Amino acid sequence: MTKTTKWIIIAVVIAGLAILGIYRFKPKSNSDIPSGPMPGAGAPGRGGSTLYVRYAVMEPAELVDGINISGSLIPNEEVDLSFETSGKITGIYFEEGSHVKKGQVLAKINDAPLQAQLKKLEAQYQPTLDRLERQKTLFEKEAVSKEAYQDAQATFDKLQADIEELHAKIDQTELKAPFDGIIGLRQVSLGAYASLTTCVATLTNVQKLKVEFAVPERYAGVLQNGADLTFTVEGNEEVYAAKVYATNSKVDQQTRTYQVRAIYDNSKGKLVPGRYVSVSLNTRVFHNTLAVPSEAIISEMGIDKVFLYRSGKAMPQEITKGLRTDAQVQVLSGLNVGDTVITSGTMQLRTGMKVELK
Repeated sequence: MTKTTKWIIIAVVIAGLAILGIYRFKPKSNSDIPSGPMPGAGAPGRGGSTLYVRYAVMEPAELVDGINISGSLIPNEEVDLSFETSGKITGIYFEEGSHVKKGQVLAKINDAPLQAQLKKLEAQYQPTLDRLERQKTLFEKEAVSKEAYQDAQATFDKLQADIEELHAKIDQTELKAPFDGIIGLRQVSLGAYASLTTCVATLTNVQKLKVEFAVPERYAGVLQNGADLTFTVEGNEEVYAAKVYATNSKVDQQTRTYQVRAIYDNSKGKLVPGRYVSVSLNTRVFHNTLAVPSEAIISEMGIDKVFLYRSGKAMPQEITKGLRTDAQVQVLSGLNVGDTVITSGTMQLRTGMKVELK
């Protein structure tokens, strides 16, 4: 047998096998397929299969409008300390990171020229006062004119004013703590020249801390002073309590949020300002209200509805929504106490469909 003949025989065999396979797997004609519904199928609500669903029975409950949001701890009071006048620093009287009292002298600049001027004026005080007293006595006896007495009075008043002015200028050479607090790191050294813009250190009051955060604009006008909140700090599971004491006067147009501040008593020094916090806040509480799980509501063409279980069938009921939380929606109208609301399979439900509770 030649090589060509051998290849022809192989090709014929392969073609025969292919034809046999096509015939074997050819689908039956429509007349060969039995008619009627497939086993287990049926039209919903028309004698077909039953849908097993979860449910919730309506009962009066307390619905809390709560939010969780991030915020920051800021000092109750904080100021960058600087002198009210310029000059060479001649004294620094605090330790970095220490507690200081209100009115405590923290640093001083050179006041020698002012002290010299003060001594000069104080030396003139008694003679000027004596002259005024003599002029007053003479005026009462009509021995001098009124103008002479008034001139002596003006001279004395000017001297007093000049002395008071120098005392004020000398007082400005002392840097005093405006409130109790912790003084931070020193930014200047002894002998340095300080101007009005020179920051000597930062003073912080941490006896109380402010919790600052922003809530969505829908809470503007709802969140009131005195509202309680809790917060946690990163890396610490302890829950801290604070109380809202101030809200902003308007909504931020860029972020559409409403700025809020609460106060925390930090007298034990547990926390430091600047830390990130997670705030939990209940803005409103509704008592004896009805609420359904959010997945139970269907919205179509601007109409909200739920399906109720009635005599083994699903029946639609239009509702009016109120407050929405993370998991529930308040129902203002459309439902009554005792209604059984279907909470699963809502996209499969149709009016009159057979359902069974599970």
